[in-house]
Amino acid sequence: MKIVVLDGYTENPGDLSWEGLEKLGELTVYDRTPIDETEIIKRIGDAEAIYTNKTPITAAVMEACGNLKFVGVLATGYNVVDVNKAKEKGTIVSNIPTYGTDAVGQFAIAMLLEICHHVAHHSDAVHEGRWESCPDWCFWDYPLIELAGKTIGIIGFGRIGQVTGRIAKAMGMNVIAYDSFPTDSGKAIGEYVDLDTVLKTSDVIALHCPLFPETQGIINKDTIAKMKDGVIILNNSRGPLVVEQDLADALNCGKVYAAGLDVVSTEPIKGDNPLLKAKNCIITPHISWAPKESRQRLMNIAVANLQAYINGEPQNVVNK
Repeated sequence: MKIVVLDGYTENPGDLSWEGLEKLGELTVYDRTPIDETEIIKRIGDAEAIYTNKTPITAAVMEACGNLKFVGVLATGYNVVDVNKAKEKGTIVSNIPTYGTDAVGQFAIAMLLEICHHVAHHSDAVHEGRWESCPDWCFWDYPLIELAGKTIGIIGFGRIGQVTGRIAKAMGMNVIAYDSFPTDSGKAIGEYVDLDTVLKTSDVIALHCPLFPETQGIINKDTIAKMKDGVIILNNSRGPLVVEQDLADALNCGKVYAAGLDVVSTEPIKGDNPLLKAKNCIITPHISWAPKESRQRLMNIAVANLQAYINGEPQNVVNK
């Protein structure tokens, strides 16, 4: 079996091994593939199995690659694959649904703690000599925020949202959540409420919901207007959940005190994104998922997905 990885660098920049896939067939790994259908088709060739992270697998690509029977997505989201065309052609599409749960929840809290304490900024200030020359025994450049007793409202209370909720609860925060499908595990962490209650009563709002038509732009000027003055907003779920100009305006006028964002609407970020110049806005380059431990789990599941296909019992199939 010929196996092609079209864009393997972000999953494995060199600290992991492709050995698991090498054992299953003749493997070719490309670090990156240009977003060009002709080049994508050329690289897939007569491969039976491919892996993609962000390289689009369109209907035209599938039509041209007649031997393609398995598409593995090296991520949870699979919108880069035309799953309807894959189903029509009998091509299995498998994703990786649960590899980064703990890491993404941890990262949401990391952004929150950075907003509350500005650890990196104050460390830099010390290294620049400002503490050495300070007339007082300590100093701080930003308000320092204690989280105990404050309310975090989590929009989307699935696996990742619940990890964030458990950590927040351990820090003494009151946890409320909005989700269409309440679970017993969620009820053990926080209280399910309606969306308006989350918006109106939360000191911190964390987004952990999927991107659906009904959630696109869920953070906008109207929902922000319902929030407390000085609210903190966190998003390491999907960029288009936020209307970016509306959030930038709210940050700049102080309605929103700060935002921690690991995702934006277009990635890599564009230079004209209004959030780049907004006040008190932390932006990181979509790295919540990227600890080595998470990427190793992703690799293990990716290999298992192909092995399951070979065994005639495909798993994590998104186009049944």
